[in-house]
Amino acid sequence: MSIRAGYVRPVNYLSGPKTMAMVSGAYVVSMVIGLAWLKLGPTTHSLLWDSLIADLVMTVVIFVFSRALKNSSFYDAYWTVIPVFFLAYWIAERSPGASTARIVCVSVVVIAWSVRLTSNWARFYPGHPHEDWRYPMLREKHPKIEFWTDLMGIHVVPTLCVFAGMLPMYAAICLPGRAFGVVDVLATILGLACVYLSLAADKQLRDFAATKKPGEALKHGLWGLSRHPNYLGEIGFWVSLMIFGFAALTAWWLPVGAVTMIALFFGASIPMMEERSLERRPEYQEVIDTVPKLVPLPRRR
Repeated sequence: MSIRAGYVRPVNYLSGPKTMAMVSGAYVVSMVIGLAWLKLGPTTHSLLWDSLIADLVMTVVIFVFSRALKNSSFYDAYWTVIPVFFLAYWIAERSPGASTARIVCVSVVVIAWSVRLTSNWARFYPGHPHEDWRYPMLREKHPKIEFWTDLMGIHVVPTLCVFAGMLPMYAAICLPGRAFGVVDVLATILGLACVYLSLAADKQLRDFAATKKPGEALKHGLWGLSRHPNYLGEIGFWVSLMIFGFAALTAWWLPVGAVTMIALFFGASIPMMEERSLERRPEYQEVIDTVPKLVPLPRRR
């Protein structure tokens, strides 16, 4: 049994199809409400600001589902599918003058990223009411403001980070800019290469998990070159979006998303994951001592 803020959660999980149906239903409701807000709700007369408000409205809808079902992991896949929602919406609402070739390349990279990350989440998620281990830890640190930690820390802040990451996508799709060129090609190659890197890292992790011994740490393949090759691929994806933005135009705000994501990984995701790995696998200290944190470098001895 697991306890969170005054209630007890059972450990018998719903089957995968039932859980996926619940999560998908929540996302469909959220996106219908978001689209209705964009089409019928009040407007700021700015496509970008209207989109941000709609994104926050949809996040609150998912938060309501999370609270009702006592499971904040209902949000987990939201930030992996919402870029595709805005990709489609911004293409439909774009201004004349945007490069069609650039839009096609951005679309291919974003959809590939979303399919990889969402399918990986679905593959590993055991079913409702399983919850990401980080969420109870965050809430239990501040039990008196558990509601606000759940709303802001687990739902709203990640939404804002992902929206910041989508700013170059907005620029590439919606704003008239420079013609399609070599920089766009480089951004496409980088984006797809990083998606493939994460995909390969995921497979190596799955294969290792199927045969590992208790307490054993993964330290071969891509994981012997970088302690977090999947995170390296993720960061590279957001950098590729930034490059798409700069291929279209020059603006000070284009790097905000990539910088935010890098700070998020280095300031939160990587430290939390490594602390947990050390707690569960004592030999992980050897990995820390010998394998670079992110960028592959000559192996330390």
